[in-house]
Amino acid sequence: MYKILFSCSSRRSMNRISQPQLIGPPQPIVARVGDDVILPSHLDPPVDVAAKTVEWARSDTAERRFVHVWRGGRDFLLNQHPSYKGRTSLFTDKLKNGDVSLKLSEVKISDEGKYRCFIPLLHRESFVELVVDSGGSLINTLINTLCESKGWYPEPELFWLDAEGKLLSAGAPETVRGPDGLYTVSSRVTVEKSHSNSFTCRVQQQSINQSRDTHIHVPVSYKCHVVLMKGPGQNTKW
Repeated sequence: MYKILFSCSSRRSMNRISQPQLIGPPQPIVARVGDDVILPSHLDPPVDVAAKTVEWARSDTAERRFVHVWRGGRDFLLNQHPSYKGRTSLFTDKLKNGDVSLKLSEVKISDEGKYRCFIPLLHRESFVELVVDSGGSLINTLINTLCESKGWYPEPELFWLDAEGKLLSAGAPETVRGPDGLYTVSSRVTVEKSHSNSFTCRVQQQSINQSRDTHIHVPVSYKCHVVLMKGPGQNTKW
């Protein structure tokens, strides 16, 4: 009798040891908005679950929000929450090896939270926490440049050129006529900081075929730049 009892006890102990465990990641998974991410989960030791039911759901919401369900050897998405539609999948070729990881595509801010993977037939579950990083957008540094030229007659034109000689989009120049009858013209342009940061302010009078160019190179640390340019009727000092 003692030998039989000992044998049964040993068999039960071996069964407990051989039961597979569903393993999730020890740390949260971090993903950026718009990226694809894998929520890992696998059975150890491996068990073929291709014909079993695998359920992925949110575990941190009041309602039972199914993310992805595998049932009867195929995806079963009848009860999938609308916010995950078309964005989830399992690695079906790896189910036979006990890999039940979930791929979540085009991550959204609302995806952040805790997820539960559950295999009903084995009564096994694992949990994955997803942290979503928006990252913010790239920083665009703007350079605001003012060009002003005095002492012109008749009224001149002012426009901006980039380093390649192409016209820059700028607001209409402001023209003021002084008591001496000469014109002062000014204009501002705001552009994104580029590798060259080089611009040209050109003031010209087509009627008398005169023009003045000032070539501007703005240091990368500057966000505002002022250029003063004399007209043809005044002495120029730089």
